[in-house]
Amino acid sequence: MEIYGLKTCDTCRKAIKALPEALFVDVRADGVPADVMAAALATFGDKLVNTRSTTWRGLSDAERQGTPQDLLGAHPTLMKRPLVADGDTLHLGWTKDVQAALGVA
Repeated sequence: MEIYGLKTCDTCRKAIKALPEALFVDVRADGVPADVMAAALATFGDKLVNTRSTTWRGLSDAERQGTPQDLLGAHPTLMKRPLVADGDTLHLGWTKDVQAALGVA
């Protein structure tokens, strides 16, 4: 199991603490592997882009018009976090539904 996120993100920290056996990948430092990003885009589409983030607010209107793939390629911190890869299954965010699906109480 892998958790893709930011080490400075409080929500990611909660996921890491709840899933200690998972491998954490900092998207700012290491990025998201192309195959995982492609699967995440196919699964979540536009929902993968966090339009509430500081990074999003700093983009120009022209930059915001880009495709999710282009935006996330140029600005990995725009990804909604955490992205949890559990085998072939992907989960986005750290909601109660995601926690239940991963067996976290």
